[in-house]
Amino acid sequence: MTADLVKDAAVIELRDIKETSELRAVEDLQQEVWGCSDREILPGLALRPLLEIGAVLLGAFSGTEMVGFVLGLPGLESGRAILHSDMLAVKAEYRSHGVGYKLKLRQREQALAKGIDRITWTFDPLQSRNAYLNFAKLGVTADRYKINYYGETSSFLHSTGTDRLWVTWELKTDRVRQRLEHGPNQRELLRVAEAPTMVQVGEHNAPVLSGYSGADSSVIEIPIGIDSLVETDPRLALRWREATRTAFTSAIDAGLVVEDFFRLERMEQPAGVYLLSKEGVISRNRTISGKMPMP
Repeated sequence: MTADLVKDAAVIELRDIKETSELRAVEDLQQEVWGCSDREILPGLALRPLLEIGAVLLGAFSGTEMVGFVLGLPGLESGRAILHSDMLAVKAEYRSHGVGYKLKLRQREQALAKGIDRITWTFDPLQSRNAYLNFAKLGVTADRYKINYYGETSSFLHSTGTDRLWVTWELKTDRVRQRLEHGPNQRELLRVAEAPTMVQVGEHNAPVLSGYSGADSSVIEIPIGIDSLVETDPRLALRWREATRTAFTSAIDAGLVVEDFFRLERMEQPAGVYLLSKEGVISRNRTISGKMPMP
């Protein structure tokens, strides 16, 4: 990556997407980021009426070029008004420079302005980059696991299926405030060390499944580079999908909540580590008073 590009990433402009040309750019970015066919993208013409009824569509621009966007749809969850963040996409060369994080913070700001204090979305739990953003930096929790949520698609990212964690971002909780003000909570690493491991990164990057022990806290490990693994050893990547599916569903069915995510060393190689706990329900619902930090 060039120095100029890094500099551009630091001065990204965020703004509402309204123009037809920008809606078409959203179509192009969907295909570029996910590699999906024409029939699997959300058309710009469909986005127009969604914006009229309360959708939030934000773009990240480097000059006149759209390098990322986030789409949130208005909805109800158990009678409560929510924003469901259906898509977040960032061009490959602009990742790891905080563009996605900035888009989520601006989305949060707009949701609060609409009187909405809960945002939900789904993501692939084998994607460590997204897990770190969602749990460590934003402070989401997850108590639902969706098996093959989107079915079979044309995307190169979906060769192991489309399993998803459904995450909840409670915008006015102490947990979220602390993450936005202070970043990832490294103090939770002690709990990671003490919790039994349901899936472990073993020798040769293979999953070792132990199952749920009945403990109040558990750990699920994943490899850091699942996309590379899909290319080099697709059978092993599929084993990771099957092992983590078993672990997440059994733990969540037992009442555990996915509460945090860390990047650590396992078997002398990097690994992602989820922390699940029955205490997560309490921390998720704890609210605070006062003004929330703005992006």
